Amino acid sequence: MSQSLLGGLLTGTINPLTSLPTASVEYLVVAGGGGGGVDQWSTGCGGGGGAGGLLTGTGYTITPGSAITVTIGTGGAGATSSVSGANGQNSVFGSITATGGGGGGGGTSSANGLSGGSGGGAGGNGSSVGTGTSGQGNNGGVEAAQSSNVLPNAYFSGGGGGAGSAGNSFGGGGAGLCSSITGNRVFYAGGGGGGFYEITPSGIYGVGGGGGGGNGASSGRTVPATSGTANTGGGGGGAGYNSTTAITGNGGSGIVIIRYPANCAPPTSTTGNPQILYNNGYQIYIWTSSGSVTF
Repeated sequence: MSQSLLGGLLTGTINPLTSLPTASVEYLVVAGGGGGGVDQWSTGCGGGGGAGGLLTGTGYTITPGSAITVTIGTGGAGATSSVSGANGQNSVFGSITATGGGGGGGGTSSANGLSGGSGGGAGGNGSSVGTGTSGQGNNGGVEAAQSSNVLPNAYFSGGGGGAGSAGNSFGGGGAGLCSSITGNRVFYAGGGGGGFYEITPSGIYGVGGGGGGGNGASSGRTVPATSGTANTGGGGGGAGYNSTTAITGNGGSGIVIIRYPANCAPPTSTTGNPQILYNNGYQIYIWTSSGSVTF
């Protein structure tokens, strides 16, 4: 069959064989990222949302004729008051489930960073970090209290954890991980940056982790928080202090990608409108909305 290839690849002709890709399917499953936290009323700021859990592997066994469920997790909503952001939703490929990222902490000791695929960062005023899920992501970062070693009269909330590293205590989101499953090197599941507080507002903010993490807001909202990038599982950025109208980032939605040798038979059916690529001897299916696949 002739297939017009997406993503800048060349058009080619594939002659499918009758063999099924039994025990040879590779997969990447990334859950939705957590939303950023916010603190409107005190000298704290919101923690960055944790990245969605990331799972990748080879050798997924196919059962001919049985539909495999594909679920794309949505990103968690950023908080709109002095509470934690919402967790992202799980992404699923058959028996593989990646856990949604944890929401970033708010500005009270009871509004902690939430646990998830990667944990949300701590907000201000005694908020604690969220923990990541083993094999899927890392913990959020702790709050950095006022320190003349950083900036006088300045506070950073913790960055959200990423698939590759934990969030840090000066607002930086944890790094994501790189995958080449599509034939190109792409980073996924970066943690959201934490919000920032300084008595004299400035443009300083916590930077989101590579892999779609949103940036945290600066104090006084001179720089707003941003959301995690869609279909990366990036965490949302945390809000900065001095905001009567919260500006915080939502988590980015997840993604599911599979590939297997191009000389195997294609699926008998798919739903969810996956993008289909042929590259480097593989056929590749990319879901950004929920669906299914049957071989």
